[in-house]
Amino acid sequence: MVHYSDWQRRAAEQGFITQALIDGQLRPAQSGATFASINPATTQLLAEVAACDAADVDTAVRSARSAFDQGPWARMAPRERKQVLLRLAELILANREELALLDSLNMGKPVMDAYNHDVPGAAQVFAWYAEALDKLYDQVAPTASDALATIRREPLGVIGAVVPWNFPLDLAAWKLAPALAAGNSVVLKPAEQSPFSALRLAQLALEAGLPKGVLNVVPGLGESAGKALGLHRDVDCLAFTGSTEVGKYFMAYAAQSNLKQVWLECGGKSANLVFADCQDLDLAAEKAAFAIFFNQGEVCSANSRLLVERSIHDEFVERLLVKARAWQPGDPLNPASRMGAIVEARQAERIMGFIDQAQNQGATLACGGQRLRINGSDNFIQPTIFTGVRPDMQLAREEVFGPVLAVLPFDSEEEAIALANDSPYGLAASLWSDDLNRAHRVARRLRVGTVSVNTVDALDVCVPFGGCKQSGFGRDLSLQAFDKYSHLKTTWFQLRP
Repeated sequence: MVHYSDWQRRAAEQGFITQALIDGQLRPAQSGATFASINPATTQLLAEVAACDAADVDTAVRSARSAFDQGPWARMAPRERKQVLLRLAELILANREELALLDSLNMGKPVMDAYNHDVPGAAQVFAWYAEALDKLYDQVAPTASDALATIRREPLGVIGAVVPWNFPLDLAAWKLAPALAAGNSVVLKPAEQSPFSALRLAQLALEAGLPKGVLNVVPGLGESAGKALGLHRDVDCLAFTGSTEVGKYFMAYAAQSNLKQVWLECGGKSANLVFADCQDLDLAAEKAAFAIFFNQGEVCSANSRLLVERSIHDEFVERLLVKARAWQPGDPLNPASRMGAIVEARQAERIMGFIDQAQNQGATLACGGQRLRINGSDNFIQPTIFTGVRPDMQLAREEVFGPVLAVLPFDSEEEAIALANDSPYGLAASLWSDDLNRAHRVARRLRVGTVSVNTVDALDVCVPFGGCKQSGFGRDLSLQAFDKYSHLKTTWFQLRP
């Protein structure tokens, strides 16, 4: 499935799951309410989707609780859960074209990015956690000889997961795979802009052998379904990826309800530092363009601040402008398109607001800056680069979540570190240097969760992903993700002589 015409034909024939999946069954919202799911690349209606609210969330949580307390999933031997999750990984790959198309139609990303990266990545995450299951051991504490203390890792119970629209399938897998592998039940609330792949994934999970009620999906608006999940007193843990603003709401909801655990992966304003001792400036420029324009810049860890040593600033910007030309937006169904549509008109308008303000504040527009109309939709924005950006400008401080890059010069290593750390966010950073000592020095001083050296946005299922400061806390991916979805239980046996 690589030809433009094939994707167009498939899109015209594609059907959508429009109801919630609760207790193994598709159900309309109890209120009968729906919301419109729009294709941002055409502005055409895809379907009316069940708008779940507190009543539906309560039903889903009760189903998840019953499945956890009475069902087989939490009691299965690890090798049995492993087989179900491995089967789910296989089914994700078997339905690769459909899942890629659903995400592309929902949120505007190039279909080939979803096909080549998102869907295989989601399958890998499920397979990786499945394989980890029967390789984790509990512990025995070093007590006196007349006692035995065991330390076991047990599932928490009911997990609420709220995921964003920029990587709908992939980020759902990041939450679901470790939570399910640990033996929990989950209520998943996908972003209202992108519900379809999550609903299809839940169907595939049932086909793989996941017992009903273990995974429930409640599409709906954040202020109704999301809030209800955050406030629910029978949810043991809430895992969220999205904006810092909404992340703060979930912390407040936990305080107002049952003090549930809350794990947040929020916004970012990642810096990309390029030092003059970088020997391959062409590669650094190519990666800098990728780091801000991939997925239309709708990436929480996007390297949206480019810090360049002043002695190479002008040369590097010229190289970068050449690389940016390859990132012009186009129809997401066209395999030649490297950028697609912005997820919705409201977000496109917000991005254009940043562009207008940067110009008003005196930044120099080096390229782009225009909103384009393609296939009747104006939700397309050119790759945009600003130079002459000051550290106090909004463009240098706030998350744009779009294809807009702020370039700032620096004169010393100390200044570069200070500029990079001068942010309320702390998700990720990149640095380019062929001085090994400098790479180590700078990486240690950057206050972020991940530092990519001589590359950008390095990521793998075997390493933790997450941040600090207002980018949140807790880690997705790696074995560390099990910490979010389980608790330690000590059992002390006092032995008789």
